[in-house]
Amino acid sequence: MLYLAIGMRCLIGAVFLVSVLGKTAGRGAYAAFVVSVRELLPLSRTVTRPAAALVVLGEAAIVPLLALPQPLAHQSGFALAAVLLTAFTAAIAGSLRRGSPAPCRCFGASATPLGARHLVRNLLLAAGATAGAVAAAGTGPLRPGSVLAAVFAGLLLSALVTLLDDLLYLLRPAAV
Repeated sequence: MLYLAIGMRCLIGAVFLVSVLGKTAGRGAYAAFVVSVRELLPLSRTVTRPAAALVVLGEAAIVPLLALPQPLAHQSGFALAAVLLTAFTAAIAGSLRRGSPAPCRCFGASATPLGARHLVRNLLLAAGATAGAVAAAGTGPLRPGSVLAAVFAGLLLSALVTLLDDLLYLLRPAAV
């Protein structure tokens, strides 16, 4: 179970790190994220900017919580990640029900419209965060090779998650 927690810490932590960096990579990136929040949620203009800031701050808090060496910090980071991912899933589902063509600004600039795959991705990440929180409660000796394998698996999965839209774009059938 400890190796599951380590792998999930790397997966969830890296996904949220890429997410925060993509949204704050410059004034234009953050402004585009604020606009996407306005398109995604039926919020007034006065509430949109603080809501966007709260999302970025919440995402940013997850990264150090999962990096700290204390199990309570890990559990807190996983819990915050699960809450945010569940909220993101609900927001995307609402947007899809309304027929809103909001772009996925999950990891920065993207014109890819939100869709069912984003719902599935977030639900799987929320399940991973929940499993990580449970596994983080465990204790015991660690084998370096197994730790390395868990870290590698978590980081590889995070790369796949954060690059999913780009990978699907590259693998799409060619237009004739």
